[in-house]
Amino acid sequence: MRCVICRHSETREGVATITLERDRLTLVVRGVPARICEACGEEYVDEKVSERLLRDPEAAVRSGVRVEIRDYVAA
Repeated sequence: MRCVICRHSETREGVATITLERDRLTLVVRGVPARICEACGEEYVDEKVSERLLRDPEAAVRSGVRVEIRDYVAA
């Protein structure tokens, strides 16, 4: 896939670190499967992974966690 940001390069499979912020929670997820632009470094996460990343913070917010760092684990 060609990068939609820089339009100069193709993306390649890799892993990314994603930071999500919601209310008072900051959640850092390492090792997220992504496609990464070889030129500018833009990271693209597919829909299935995105859904999971957005679902996980709900429990942390309810429990009062403020900062959490975790590794991505495929379901």
